Amino acid sequence: MNTPTFARMVINEWKLVSSDRWLSALLCVLPIVLFLLVWAIFSSGTARDLPIGVVDMDNSAMSRALVRYYDASPTISTTQFDDTQHASASLNSAKTFATIVIPERFEAAVMRGESPDVTAFYNSQYILIGKLVSSAITQSQSTFSAMVETKVNMLHGTTITAQAAGQSVPVRFQLVPLFNSGTNYAQFLVSAIIPALWQIAIVASGMLSMALTDKRIGFEHAFANQALSALTAKFCCLLLPLWLMGIAFALSMHLSLGWPMNGSWSIVFAAQGLMVSAGLAIGALLYSATRNVVRAMSLVAGFTAPAFAFMGVSFPATDMPFLAQCWRAILPASHYISLQIGQFNYGATLKQAAPELGALAAFSALWVIVLLKVKRTVPSKHDCGEVAAK
Repeated sequence: MNTPTFARMVINEWKLVSSDRWLSALLCVLPIVLFLLVWAIFSSGTARDLPIGVVDMDNSAMSRALVRYYDASPTISTTQFDDTQHASASLNSAKTFATIVIPERFEAAVMRGESPDVTAFYNSQYILIGKLVSSAITQSQSTFSAMVETKVNMLHGTTITAQAAGQSVPVRFQLVPLFNSGTNYAQFLVSAIIPALWQIAIVASGMLSMALTDKRIGFEHAFANQALSALTAKFCCLLLPLWLMGIAFALSMHLSLGWPMNGSWSIVFAAQGLMVSAGLAIGALLYSATRNVVRAMSLVAGFTAPAFAFMGVSFPATDMPFLAQCWRAILPASHYISLQIGQFNYGATLKQAAPELGALAAFSALWVIVLLKVKRTVPSKHDCGEVAAK
């Protein structure tokens, strides 16, 4: 029996992959659909007109002016309530994300030089929304306070507006964001969610490919001769579409959406290739270790599903407990996202990106374990001879 060439192995692997609709969808259609869905959800980029409730218990000219300052912020939009009970009910039902209570005799207290308390309650359960609402309220109230203080100074004899404003705000701060200057939450959320979803597709593809080979051909026959070549052919067949998919995601986020790219594309593309290799190795190992599709898919889901929480994008990785950092270390996407952020935002050099590249490359050692596992399923010639003798 003639041993098939490596090119024939790759062709046979392509035919095997194309015969399974789920694996074909993972390699072509499904990740692209998910990318478009995620982008459609976050396409607005910045939250606008988040509803907040206002209970104006003073109903004076100054309190109405304060409400107009809230309304002037593009982030929030005010809704008037007659009492705190209705405002609290709206906040508890998530119809509004904050409640501001302006006390009685607010204007009189300000005119007497007192400091009346304007209380703001906001729902911090929605972390991003709560942060945006809190920041918008603080900014509006600070601007209003500076305006009131300026008018008070002018009433006490300071006739020059600039001097009165300088007395109201003696020290001014200029906050300049170095990265993501437009506070576009899609820029950091989408660019992290896509690699997390991409990792799921990669690991699942590696697992399903091994399961398909085991079901249609059997490990005993597929890896009976030239196990290394057969496994390499499978790897090359899966690597190309998944790698091209990652390249397409990165280019579309920056060339089409105009997001910044301050580093090297070659480093990013190399990291993507290593990430695909790492994810495929993990998927192949999970099936080789179990030889059960349901159990292996459960392990894939448990391993990859919480990846976004451990990436360090929504929560700093340095503040994670030790066990969380250990879990983060075994996720290829966490190393890739660190490199991606370094390239996209900071323009990190190859030397600075070397630790992440090394960590991704280290996952390739799992292929050795996979090779040993599949070889153990192949009966040796001695075993075959004993079977033939019997």
